Amino acid sequence: MASGSCITPKTASVFHPTVWGDFFINYEPKPLQRSEKWMRERSNQLREEVSQLFDAFEDMVEKMNLVDTLQRLGIDHLFEEKIETTLNIIHSAEFDSPSLHDVALRFRLLRQQGFWVSSDVFNKFKHRDGSFMIDITNDPKGLLSLYNAANLLTHNEETLEEAILFSRHWLELMKSSLKPRLAKQVSRALQIPLPRTLKRVEAISYMSEYNVHEQTYNPSILELAKVDFNLLQHIHQKELKVITQWWEDLSKDIGLDYIRDRIVECYFWSYSIYFEEEYTRARMILAKFFMLTSLLDDTYDTHATLEECRKLNVAIQSWDASDVSVLPDYLKKFFLKVMSNFMEFENELEPHTKHCNAYNRKMFQLLSGYYLQEAEWFHNNYVPSFEEQIKVSVMSAGIQALSVCILVGMGDIVTNEALEWAIGNNDAVRAGGEVARFMDDMAAFKV
Repeated sequence: MASGSCITPKTASVFHPTVWGDFFINYEPKPLQRSEKWMRERSNQLREEVSQLFDAFEDMVEKMNLVDTLQRLGIDHLFEEKIETTLNIIHSAEFDSPSLHDVALRFRLLRQQGFWVSSDVFNKFKHRDGSFMIDITNDPKGLLSLYNAANLLTHNEETLEEAILFSRHWLELMKSSLKPRLAKQVSRALQIPLPRTLKRVEAISYMSEYNVHEQTYNPSILELAKVDFNLLQHIHQKELKVITQWWEDLSKDIGLDYIRDRIVECYFWSYSIYFEEEYTRARMILAKFFMLTSLLDDTYDTHATLEECRKLNVAIQSWDASDVSVLPDYLKKFFLKVMSNFMEFENELEPHTKHCNAYNRKMFQLLSGYYLQEAEWFHNNYVPSFEEQIKVSVMSAGIQALSVCILVGMGDIVTNEALEWAIGNNDAVRAGGEVARFMDDMAAFKV
């Protein structure tokens, strides 16, 4: 989230206005080809038709292909209970197939859903010395499935590490000679493996590939994917218009000309995490939180003096509007706007979930402390040790804040235990922070 570094901070000369300008404020979503009412009714009809396929398919491979198709077309969110039940059945059933594609597909579907599957299932495709059989390179579809499945590896899974190297090597060699449809899928996977790709991007690509030539083709599935995508896209376009207007109003009220305009980027992050209609509130809260932390980061990094940074952090930690008097004029509006936006977050929550916003505020306060530490180092010309740097910068990367804020607007499904887990700086959150920080620093170094 934070892109600054305590060693080499951003400078105002790096900043530039968003390439989008006022596009989304002035943008009017194109009218749907059919009325929204008709599309929702048609969507419900198609859902009923597709839902029946779960019971119609008795063969395990057919069930797996159905789940895979729904996921890749981005409509698995419409069948969550059916998919959960189906994968439970697949996980508990005996499965012994000579097909590399089928074995790898089962492995990927189950691991994605949180079921444990041993990598030993791939031993049948290996020689006694542990190397993969060269014969499987004659099955490009199976090799691609192996590559995607292996990218769900955990620590110390040598079989999957070898599978990635082996399959990637051969896919690189053969991609230019594959049929167009498979070649496109291979190219996408080599760039970003399927388990890590953005679901909405994959859905757009797969819609053009899922046709009558596909063995599992079903016209109702494809129509449902298109109707659902168009309905959701219409919602997302309207949200982007609203949040862009929010940012323009906030920018004018605060009057800070040194900040980066990242509103489209922040909305895209939020949209990438959850695109479903029921998470509109969560999506908007998260995008605004991203933007407010970016504004805070830029203030500490590029504009405020060290004394102003300290005063701003004191105000944020106390979270009391009366503390605004100690701030310079340009930070008074900023601080009050931050407080008012967090109050708006709370007002959007149901009475029994309003306490979740306290976790949001706590993360904003923690980030302020980390940003201040980086500012202290810079202004005092102090070069921290690697251990000191990592301890702070991993947290200022914002993954812990993301882990909390992502939950705040999601409603009843979020428990206090989940919020405590997210804010607790556990191993998973800390590891995510390390990945984010190191990737960010490598990209910044290249620039």
